[in-house]
Amino acid sequence: MSEIIHPGAGVLFMKVGTHAQESLADIIARKTREIEATGIGMWGYGGNTCHPSSMVQPFAEDFARRNEPIHLVMEEMDSKHFAEPLCAAEYSVDGREWKEIPKEIEVRGSRFALVIRKLRQAQFELPLARTRVAVGNSKGRLGSRYIAGRVDKACLEVLEEPERSNEEQKVRPINLVADLEKPYAVFLRNYR
Repeated sequence: MSEIIHPGAGVLFMKVGTHAQESLADIIARKTREIEATGIGMWGYGGNTCHPSSMVQPFAEDFARRNEPIHLVMEEMDSKHFAEPLCAAEYSVDGREWKEIPKEIEVRGSRFALVIRKLRQAQFELPLARTRVAVGNSKGRLGSRYIAGRVDKACLEVLEEPERSNEEQKVRPINLVADLEKPYAVFLRNYR
């Protein structure tokens, strides 16, 4: 276990790799520069398993009320995401009121973005059998049963102990970590 993975911790797990024709190494370098320039970065993503307003924001607010930080923990994977590298020009917390994305921040090829700070390399394992889904229709489901097939991200809470099972204990290697920053997740539009 690491200082991040402890009973009661909230983690947003995500598989990451090449995205919008850009290597992960290039994305990390760009996000590091964005955070240095503005204090935050926006980590783009798609899919509804971590929808901004119905999943990520309530999940993060719950842990914020407990004075617990929320970490984005990322597993590097091989990917071939060849979407056009268009950058979003605007973001919204609620999908109604829109603001311009600072010119120093580029969010490419994504519908949503996580708001992050303190992006850093890491080396530890996330034991999925010691996590459960913390929000949404699958709330309470073990992370080891939820993260499978095409499901590549989830809002998880770390448990005291793994559920007793005859199943093989799945762990995910974590290579990259960031802290989520309020408003945690946003919608994107108007690509340039």
